[in-house]
Amino acid sequence: MLSEHANQELIKQHKLLPLFYHNDLQVCISVAKALYEGGARLLELTNRGNHALANFKALVKERDKNMKDLLLCAGTIKTPEHAMKFIAAGADVLLSPVFDSSVNDVAYMQKILWIPGCMTPTEIHQAEKAGCNLIKLFPGNLLKPSFIEAAKPLFPNVNFIVTGGVDTSKENISSWFKAGASAIGIGNKLITNEILKNGDYKLIASATKSVVRIINDLHL
Repeated sequence: MLSEHANQELIKQHKLLPLFYHNDLQVCISVAKALYEGGARLLELTNRGNHALANFKALVKERDKNMKDLLLCAGTIKTPEHAMKFIAAGADVLLSPVFDSSVNDVAYMQKILWIPGCMTPTEIHQAEKAGCNLIKLFPGNLLKPSFIEAAKPLFPNVNFIVTGGVDTSKENISSWFKAGASAIGIGNKLITNEILKNGDYKLIASATKSVVRIINDLHL
């Protein structure tokens, strides 16, 4: 496993973190392969269902066989118990929708990168004091790019990844990076319910290629 710093640098390098959850393991594997085919090298499986842990373990095995350079992240980690279970399952990175000191303690002791979710300057300040310098801004659809523009001068040593409200359009993606985001997380705007229902994973691959191209063309 790479170090916390190395994984943080990978996130900043690749800039696109697709995130999703599905109860069906085969769907999870098919989505992961489609994202990888499209050029994504980061993936977050959110802890939002009864099969999240089991599916994550299976994804780790699939990654180790066929997608060795894919960084697998466990999302929606809200308790130290869940943190420990997903670390044991092989998570490279943990992400949370909130800042929770008990989860931070587990990540610190286990030497794994943890990205807390924040929405206010006070929360960002608390997270930075706790040693977090990569922070998830959530939900992005409420905060808007202007929030990053205002926050960056206050927290010059913090890098922000935005999730919620990020879509696949050039205008939207460029607005977040122009405002100062280091990375973006895209969920059901990339991995739509319709695609999952129809099992048309080629659409995920092509849409991912498009997003990767948009990001690369920004020359960040």
